[in-house]
Amino acid sequence: MSIDLKELTKVAVKAAQSAGDEIMKVYHSADFGVEYKKDDSPLTKADKAGHDAIMVYLTETGLPVLSEEGKNIPYETRKDWDYFWMVDPLDGTKEFIKKNGEFTVNIALIHNGSPILGVVYAPVLDWMYWANEEEGAWKVESHGEPFQLGLPEDGAVKTIVVSLSHQSEETKEFMKQYPEAEVISMGSSLKFMLVAENKAQVYPRFAPTMEWDTAAAHGVVLAMGGQVMRVPENEPLAYNKENLLNPWFIVSTEK
Repeated sequence: MSIDLKELTKVAVKAAQSAGDEIMKVYHSADFGVEYKKDDSPLTKADKAGHDAIMVYLTETGLPVLSEEGKNIPYETRKDWDYFWMVDPLDGTKEFIKKNGEFTVNIALIHNGSPILGVVYAPVLDWMYWANEEEGAWKVESHGEPFQLGLPEDGAVKTIVVSLSHQSEETKEFMKQYPEAEVISMGSSLKFMLVAENKAQVYPRFAPTMEWDTAAAHGVVLAMGGQVMRVPENEPLAYNKENLLNPWFIVSTEK
């Protein structure tokens, strides 16, 4: 199957912007319509609206879509997919409800278990990250000029980014390896983006995430030269597993 990564990236960026517009309508409304799933994670009108907006664009590509807010697709069906979209219409729903702005729209294109295209959009901040394995990783802030992201020349770990909501004992133990490093917290896939921008050099995640939480941001990190490795295997984080729960992992700019 032949695909055009550059064109598909443009489609994903438009889809993320459209979802961001719909999400912001809910963000500025009086009613988020908060519900709770079986695992007690929150769901809002914005999650659903973002999903619908994205599907308008991605359906046109003819590629299958696996979305957090879409229908449950059996592994027997999706295991044979060559290329597919993996989507989280609103990553950081808890941050959305808190209205702290640290939530994102995540769209990735997966091929053979790896994200080859990633788009991460933070609607409140108006930060758009887009990347693919042909063009590298880029960021645009508030309709400014795009600038390319790349590995730092200095490989030292000066800053570690950790989750706002999930700081496990294992995470605290990991941070002891870097006693001089600054530690910052952030919500959603923006933690990956801090590593992609070299505002942090390491993001340890020793708490549960799903594949759609990480795929798009993983694509951006890969395209800028970073890595996302499973712990303790030290193998790349993989996608489209039978169980969509991610193992523990570390995001870093190590070469």
